[in-house]
Amino acid sequence: MNLEYLRLFYAVANNKNFSQTAKELHISQSSVSLQIKHLEDMLQAKLFERTTKKVELTPAGQILYQKAKKMLFLMNEIQNELQELKGEVAGHLNIGASLTIGEHVLPFLIAGYKKRYPLVDVHLKMCNSEQIIEKLYKHELNLGFIESMLSYPNLKQIPFQEDELILIASSSSQIIESTRLSKDELTSLPFIIREKGSGTRQVIEGSLRKNEVDPSQLKTVLELEHTESIKSAVEADLGIAIISKSAVKKELQLGTLKEIKIEGVTLTRQFYMVYFEEALQLTSKKLIEIVFSQSGSLS
Repeated sequence: MNLEYLRLFYAVANNKNFSQTAKELHISQSSVSLQIKHLEDMLQAKLFERTTKKVELTPAGQILYQKAKKMLFLMNEIQNELQELKGEVAGHLNIGASLTIGEHVLPFLIAGYKKRYPLVDVHLKMCNSEQIIEKLYKHELNLGFIESMLSYPNLKQIPFQEDELILIASSSSQIIESTRLSKDELTSLPFIIREKGSGTRQVIEGSLRKNEVDPSQLKTVLELEHTESIKSAVEADLGIAIISKSAVKKELQLGTLKEIKIEGVTLTRQFYMVYFEEALQLTSKKLIEIVFSQSGSLS
């Protein structure tokens, strides 16, 4: 069987779209359709049900998808082992990370990675969790680092570090002068939060629910896309916010922000690595090894 046909089939099955696959692979849509047709003729089976908006796998396509996943994983493993046999780790590594992880966790890991594997060209893209997952499905990224608790079809999702979330206010706040408040008081104060689709927002809302605080009752005054924007807005006393403690270490030390304790509430979350296991390159595997070897010292 033509391995390139198999790779193409696998990409279409993940994208559920012929035109999107054509864009990713830099070929024409007619070429994608023709190669899938050749594969269907070869196997004497219809692999996709096509509609105007997307394609879905047929029962035969489902069988091939599972087998293709194993075959491509094996081929990737062979390539990795041959490369390792040569004693070199080289190539590209495209990483996607949420803003908090990208700004406060990954720089130290990437620095250690580059010292060990200088021949690898590392590219880091920072965006929210939903965008990272989308880019993984489009095969634009090799590895993703997210804050979301949700699980995603066909993606391996592994926790690698626990992070503490804290409530912050301006040190000179007129909104709240104390450093402790009750759960009821939390919903009466102006609140600043990340945008919809942010892993941080998902975790905050989930954690509040577990602590019997309804997120819909928060008096949200601002929704912002960047951690730095939230910190600036809180420093300007526009509201309070829940944020990763690792993201405000400097501000807490300088005294521009203060931590507010919520009675009876502790907020923690996990950071996750996400990837397609069958598409894992040697460059990605080596970064994963570094993440787990250093994750204890990052907490």
